[in-house]
Amino acid sequence: MTRFLGRLGGWCARHGRIVLALWVIAAAGLMGGSLALGRPVSNDVTIPGTDAQRAHDLMLDGFGPGYAPGGTVQLVLYADQGLLVDKPKKKAVEQAVERLRAQPHVVQVESPYRRGGLAASLRIGLIVVRMEGHDNGKLAETTRALSKAADPARAAGLEVVPADASTPADKEIKTGPSEIIGVVCALLVLVFAFGTLAAALVPIFTALVSVVSGLGVIGLLGYVVDVPKQAGIMATMIGLGVGIDYALFLTSRHRRLLESGLPVQESVRRTVASSGGAVVFAGGTVIIALSALLLGGFPLLRTLGWITGISVVTAVLTSVTLVPALLGLLGHRVNALRVPFLGRRGSDTSGWSGLGSWVARRPWRVLLSSVLVLAALAAPALALKIGPLDEGYGAKGSESRRAYELVAAGFGPGGNGPLAVVATLPSPVARANDPVVDRLVREIGDVDGVAHVAPAKLNASGRAVMIQAVPEYAPSDTRSITVVRDIRNISVPGVSLHVGGKVAALVDAGDRMAERTPLVIGVVVLLSALLLLLAFRAPVVAVKAALMNLVSLGAAFGTLALVFSVGLGSGLVGMDAPDGASYLQTIFFSVPIESYVPLMLFAVLFGLSMDYEVFLLTSVRQAYLRHGDNARAVAEGLGATGRVITSAALIMVAVFVAFIAYPDPLVKTFGVGLAAAIAVDATIIRGFLVPATMVLLGRLNWWCPRWLDRLLPNLSVEGHEEEPAPAKELVGVS
Repeated sequence: MTRFLGRLGGWCARHGRIVLALWVIAAAGLMGGSLALGRPVSNDVTIPGTDAQRAHDLMLDGFGPGYAPGGTVQLVLYADQGLLVDKPKKKAVEQAVERLRAQPHVVQVESPYRRGGLAASLRIGLIVVRMEGHDNGKLAETTRALSKAADPARAAGLEVVPADASTPADKEIKTGPSEIIGVVCALLVLVFAFGTLAAALVPIFTALVSVVSGLGVIGLLGYVVDVPKQAGIMATMIGLGVGIDYALFLTSRHRRLLESGLPVQESVRRTVASSGGAVVFAGGTVIIALSALLLGGFPLLRTLGWITGISVVTAVLTSVTLVPALLGLLGHRVNALRVPFLGRRGSDTSGWSGLGSWVARRPWRVLLSSVLVLAALAAPALALKIGPLDEGYGAKGSESRRAYELVAAGFGPGGNGPLAVVATLPSPVARANDPVVDRLVREIGDVDGVAHVAPAKLNASGRAVMIQAVPEYAPSDTRSITVVRDIRNISVPGVSLHVGGKVAALVDAGDRMAERTPLVIGVVVLLSALLLLLAFRAPVVAVKAALMNLVSLGAAFGTLALVFSVGLGSGLVGMDAPDGASYLQTIFFSVPIESYVPLMLFAVLFGLSMDYEVFLLTSVRQAYLRHGDNARAVAEGLGATGRVITSAALIMVAVFVAFIAYPDPLVKTFGVGLAAAIAVDATIIRGFLVPATMVLLGRLNWWCPRWLDRLLPNLSVEGHEEEPAPAKELVGVS
């Protein structure tokens, strides 16, 4: 592989203008096509084979698309002055209802002046609009049009807010400030690491081309597969981080080789042959980890996984093609625009080597101290609160949160997460008050935690009935999960009962995640360890690296628990407590973590953590193969990679922290978790724990049974044989 990469890097360096032009044209074309054609997104959280999915299918078949998820839009009305039953206001609302009935694809509009449509205060009401034949991919635009049609009610002084959680404009994730902040912070870190503006701009430009290309592909894929609305942001977050990091590793190696006296094109060739191999293996581990999410049994999680993987693929491709092209074009000008007092050689390398030597002299003490610190960081993870996340945790002032608060105030907290109970009957019935149906309604109403049961609705055949049950609890309240399970346990002879709705779907998602999590974790760990085994031909190193990545995950989940579950810092990341909350409630505002988030966070973090492991191990292995002194090799490896890994980690942390500003709770969760894990991984784990364990293991690090050595293919992560000088002369980022 190193020979192929070397030839590829050399060709790109010689034909830099062609490679640069091709990448710019590809990025512009993909993004231009995506913007011109639109970028449809889907918020489909269905899970095949679950009870909630069965309820969804029965609603679709028996009652029409207007009763299925995506077919209903609710508009919340609020009278700040007077009542909704006042004649002028009622007349305006009825005019709005008539305008809504005239909108395209609308098949039914339920007036608020129906049973259950008005709150007891008569100041809050619900208009329910049911549609058929519309494009679910453009539900946001449809909701805005319906909201606009209700302007007569606004003209009468009423507040009208769309209550559909998945569609308001304020929920659409747009790119902008976070990306800019992340790129600026990354540029500052690169300038500090390299000391020259020209070298710092190479990783930035490469990552931007990579991200734009990846987003263009993802946008166009929206016409072929369901793309979640968070996919673009997740891809941007991961793509920026790994894109800049991979280009950083290559650029730093190239500049060291230039200093040794190699010609530009030969330096580029050796850089791609050596560090390029590490980039490919590191990217491969991220892609393997994300691909394992295909086994999660959750379509949303599966799609988020492989779509995020697209950004990693483009980052690897640009790193091994565009970076050598830019380095070839720049030549020795890569060191141009030097910043005074930055990028000086000597102290940085000796400092990291000194740390490695210090760890090598006292490995047991360092090991025990590191384990204690990591255990303390991971301990809060025991308090991690997993559960549904409702719109009450949205940004203050957003339409979705305003609608949530109005519904909760008027109809109770459970009004934001009604349960759709769909049952098939043993024989057709002619009326909704049939004894079997009445018994079913009574038993649902008798379930603890059910606040209200709406009148039953029969389908045209009389073989299916739909009953809406409103819990006493908010969708994010774990007690609502108990209500779902208790209703599902109702037994009426001959009746097959299913519970659907948002809360029920999230209950099923949690159950599916609990069922599949061991499988996904096992596959990720085993495949990543296998990839490291192929790269280094060292079983002990491969297993140890996988275990070290699991350790960094503990710190990430501990941080998540402190910030979100305990609530210590949730306000700082933009998760605002409800109006009227006490001072302590504002400080310790607890936010649940969606059930599928820990599994995806595990996959992403495991892959990203492996990046630094690959680069550190390759350097240690090169040193060990030169002189055979394990402790010395660990010190030299840490000295050679310490600064570049630290710079890469700072860039990652800066990018992830910048994305915490996004309004979407999922993005905030990933921003906090990823930033915490990378910070711990690049400092405590790579700086202390990994070197200490490698010193203690000694020659076992690189031991491989002869039978296994014969079976393994001869792959090489870094072409150490091509180094023109000992590692001690080619270390650090200059």
